[in-house]
Amino acid sequence: MMVLGIPRAEIELILVNSHRADEGHKLKEGDFVSVYPTFETIDISPLTGRRDKPEPEMRFIADAHLGKLSKYLRMLGFDTLYRNDFGDDEIIHIALNEERIILTRDRMLLNSTRVRRGYYLRATDKHALLTEVVARFGLKSLFKPFSRCMTCNQPLVLKASAELTALVDAPTLARFDEFYYCANCRKVFWKGSHFKRMEALILQIASGPQNRRGWRGTSACD
Repeated sequence: MMVLGIPRAEIELILVNSHRADEGHKLKEGDFVSVYPTFETIDISPLTGRRDKPEPEMRFIADAHLGKLSKYLRMLGFDTLYRNDFGDDEIIHIALNEERIILTRDRMLLNSTRVRRGYYLRATDKHALLTEVVARFGLKSLFKPFSRCMTCNQPLVLKASAELTALVDAPTLARFDEFYYCANCRKVFWKGSHFKRMEALILQIASGPQNRRGWRGTSACD
């Protein structure tokens, strides 16, 4: 049996006439086949034997050309690795070692027998991509906005203004109360106008269908 057009990594359960089957099952005339994707929020391990329980934390690794999506996922607090020069073997190796979900537009990558968890992205608009991933993996209840650096993925640390005099100008330090610091790339973030636009996008995603007109994303705060 061959499941046409569906990446291997997206298939968790195949039923033939309501009984579990594998990809090598030989179909007979009149067989009824059901193909199910990976269940991220429901534990079906008694049927599949693949996982003991759902992963407690959603960690991702993104393929080339998904830089914007990676930044938005980090904005929501999700550990997301990305480089525009990742090779397929490197992505698979990291995903296996760190239990990450592969996000990609490369069907061939997800058809590798070494890939355990992955998702083929359908949307093309950057905001639609984010909405698609949030919906697919049930992420709404897991948002931790602005807890990670959008540039390098490291956790942000809350800092007092007195600790940042060498990095932030005096008027900004006087205007805002909270600052978030990335020790890796030494960037500082605060809740300026860009933060409010990002916050509006998060609220739109959390509340349902998106109205994406008029919103512009950025990786820095003013």
